Amino acid sequence: MRSHSVFTSSRSVFGSLVCLALAFAPGCAVNAAEDQDSTVGTDDDAISHLPSHLPPVQQPKATGAVQAPPVNGQFDYQIGGAYAPVSAVAIVDRDNSEPAVSGKYNICYINAFQAQPDATAWWKANHDDLLLKTAAGKYVVDSGWNENVLDTRTAAKRTALAAIVNGWIDDCKAKGYQAIEPDNLDSWDRSKNLITKANNIAFATLLAQHAHSIGLAIAQKNASEIADEGKNQVGFDFAIAEECQRYSGEFGAKECDDYMHYYGNNLIEIEYNDNGGTSSYNAACTARGASISITYRDRDVVPKGSSGYIYQGC
Repeated sequence: MRSHSVFTSSRSVFGSLVCLALAFAPGCAVNAAEDQDSTVGTDDDAISHLPSHLPPVQQPKATGAVQAPPVNGQFDYQIGGAYAPVSAVAIVDRDNSEPAVSGKYNICYINAFQAQPDATAWWKANHDDLLLKTAAGKYVVDSGWNENVLDTRTAAKRTALAAIVNGWIDDCKAKGYQAIEPDNLDSWDRSKNLITKANNIAFATLLAQHAHSIGLAIAQKNASEIADEGKNQVGFDFAIAEECQRYSGEFGAKECDDYMHYYGNNLIEIEYNDNGGTSSYNAACTARGASISITYRDRDVVPKGSSGYIYQGC
């Protein structure tokens, strides 16, 4: 994990359960004309912010083969808040609490391996056994983002977690998304050595199986060191890599090459303004811009029109 928005809208656990329950009712439409923002508020807003971690009312069905994002399509990373993408954008990635964008390839962001800070109380009240704890009973928390790490150590816990997260995936499908981006695959790095890579690979496999069963593609988010297992064992369809240009070359690392070795050009690369800046972005565009999707964003991925907003694509 390298980047998350500090805004509560990013990686939010609040979704549209009400709209699912009132499917196709006025105020619950998720489609919008191309280049128009589909997040205009309605009178339903006052009651729409219910926990999206609850199972959806309506179970979506698979519709055709899984389709990965268009290779080298212009990408817009909007997990910090939704806004109307420019017409040249082909791929939009939004938080699972937001609607998909009509006329674009849509990726649905979910925090699959850690708990949102604003959902901590819900997890503790309803699924405390699924939050990772030390032998002394202390919660294991990713201090960088104040997120409890989810416990993927046993098959029983992974099955229980999948029952929850797969409900969010169903919600993404119901909203019109074509793919999901499960974040924090590499939570083993923040688990005090309690979680192994194999634990998270096994959990990711459950999520991939469910996503594919309802016709959604699924991305490997970061963790280039398991790209082989991600592609060939989990069954990830494409990769989303944060700052692989910035970290390529450090200690002999070749992150971007590692992803492309297994995923070919089915790679979306994001470089950030506060770590490598335009130097990394320009180098990435020179090296791979003709082959894959590369985006340059501000660290907090704030919506267009907000202070600090930065966006470029090559």
